[in-house]
Amino acid sequence: MKGQRIGYVRVSTFDQNVDRQLEGQSLDRIFTDKASGKDVNRPELDAMLAFAREGDTVVVHSMDRLARNLDDLRKLVQSLTKRGIQIEFLKESLAFSGEDSPMANLMLSVMGAFAEFERALIRERQREGISIARQRGAYRGRKRSLSDEMVGELHRRVAAGERKATIARDLGISRETLYQYLRAAV
Repeated sequence: MKGQRIGYVRVSTFDQNVDRQLEGQSLDRIFTDKASGKDVNRPELDAMLAFAREGDTVVVHSMDRLARNLDDLRKLVQSLTKRGIQIEFLKESLAFSGEDSPMANLMLSVMGAFAEFERALIRERQREGISIARQRGAYRGRKRSLSDEMVGELHRRVAAGERKATIARDLGISRETLYQYLRAAV
């Protein structure tokens, strides 16, 4: 039974190119999440898992686009292949089906471990780079959400007893950000 070819794409920032990940692939349907890999709330991944049927093939750019870590990767691949769904990883040139050999399982583990290791190295280099930039005085963190005038308005409105949720909505910030500004003033 020949099923559908289903694409899954995850981009971690809104400026990353969605089209590049599955370029040149003939797909019947594509599910796209715009979320960090560590974000467990990925509605399009859940939708893709519910949509895929026996005989279908799920196509993903690379292992790190599908799972946050090796355990999640193994669980997802096993869940799909047990249901008779094949999964292809383009970057790694690997495909998995229900009849996987011990060699295929080894490749999944090794390649998944390398992807996890690579992400850890990137995070470590990023932390080191930020630390060096801070020492030089070049890194100041993320740009503040509110100007000094807006922070003053925030404090005046809180002092007047206005609801914090309303103030946050009016200023275009989350309630947590509002509370961070209030804590910083103490």
